[in-house]
Amino acid sequence: MKWLKVWLLMALLVGSIIPAGLSLADENATIENETEYLPPEIQNITQEEKIANQIVVALERLSNITTKLINNVNLPENSSIMRHYQLAEQYKEVATNAYESDDYYNTIINGLTAMHHYREVLKSFERGKEELKERLPEEIKRMEGYFRMAEKTIEIAQRQGIDVGNTTTLLQETKDAYKAVLEDIKAKDFEKAREDLEIAREKKAALDEELRRIRKELVEANADKIVNEFLEKGARGIETAEKVVEMAEEKGYDANELQERLEAFKEIYSEVKALADEGKYDEALQVMRENTETIKEFHRAMAFLQKKFHEREVQERLGDLKGFLREMTIRIQKDSRELRELGRRGVDTKRAELQLKTSIQEIRLGIELLKNRKPAEAKMHFAIALDMLHKVDEFILRHA
Repeated sequence: MKWLKVWLLMALLVGSIIPAGLSLADENATIENETEYLPPEIQNITQEEKIANQIVVALERLSNITTKLINNVNLPENSSIMRHYQLAEQYKEVATNAYESDDYYNTIINGLTAMHHYREVLKSFERGKEELKERLPEEIKRMEGYFRMAEKTIEIAQRQGIDVGNTTTLLQETKDAYKAVLEDIKAKDFEKAREDLEIAREKKAALDEELRRIRKELVEANADKIVNEFLEKGARGIETAEKVVEMAEEKGYDANELQERLEAFKEIYSEVKALADEGKYDEALQVMRENTETIKEFHRAMAFLQKKFHEREVQERLGDLKGFLREMTIRIQKDSRELRELGRRGVDTKRAELQLKTSIQEIRLGIELLKNRKPAEAKMHFAIALDMLHKVDEFILRHA
C-alpha cells in the first residue's frame, strides 16, 4: 500500500509536470512521452527498484528539457526560476547518486522533490509565454507613436541644418526589427520573438542615444526661442498663481504650499529674465535645466489648487443641475464661436479646440454617471470639464 501511494504521487507529478501548450523545443518531450515510462497497471507494481528506475529516467528527461529552456534565455542568478532550476538539479543529483547506491527509498523521495522544482520552472516559462503573447503586441503598438516622434525630430533637425548622422538608418533598422518581432508572434514562434525583441531593443537604445544628441543640439540652436517662450508663459503663470492664492485665502483653503512654490519659481524666473535681457540665452537655458524640478513643482501645486476650486465650484452649483448644465452649454457655444473667429484671423487654435472637445466629453460622461446614480464620480468629470473651459477662456483672452 505504501508503494502504491508513492506510484500515484509520482503519476500525478509527472502527469502535471509540463504545463499544457508549453513549447519544449524537443519533439519527443511531451507529457505522453513521460507517461510512457509508467506501467499500465499501477496496482500491480510493488517493486521499489522499478519505481526508482522510472523516476531516474523521468528526471533525466526533465533535466534536458529545462536546461534547454534555461540556456535560451538570460536570467539573473537570484530569479525564482533559477532558484527552482538549481534546486531541481541538486535533488536530481542526490536521487541519481542514491539510485546508483541501490538506495531506492531516497531515490524516490529526492526524485519527487526534484520533479516539484522542475514543474515550477516549466510553469514559469508557460506564464512567461502567455505574458509575451499579451505584452509584446502592446509594446509594438506603442512604438508607432515613438517612431512618429523620431521622424518629426529628424525632420526638424534637417530643416535647421543639424547633422542627423546615421539616425535615419537606425530608425529604419529599429522599425524593421520590431516588425520582425510582430511576424514571430503571428507565426507563434515565441522563442524567436524573444530573441528578436532583444535585437529590437538594442536598436532602439542606439536610436535613443542619437535622438538625445539631436534634441540637445536643437535646444541649443533654439535657446532664444525656448527662453522667450518660458518667460512669456512664466509671466502668465505667476499672474494666475497670485490670483489662485488670493482666491484660496478668500475661500479658506490652505495655499501655503503654492505660495512657497510661487516664490521659488519667481526667483528662477527673475534669474532667467536677467540673463535673457543681456542676450545670454545659453546661460538662461542652463538655469532652466538646473531648476527643472522646481518649475514642475510650481505648476503641479497650482494645478492641484485649481482642481480643488473646480471641485468646490461643481459642488456648489450642482444644487441647480439644470442651471449648471445650461450655463456650461452657453459657455461652450460662446467659446466655439470665438475660437472659429481666432482661426479665421490665423491663430493656431488646435490645442484650445481639443480642450473644448474634452470639456464636452467630460460633461457627457458626468451626465451619464448622474443617471447611473454615481454623483461623486460625476463631479470629478464636471470638474475636469470646468478646468478645460477655464483654459480655453484663458487662451481666448490672450489672443483677443
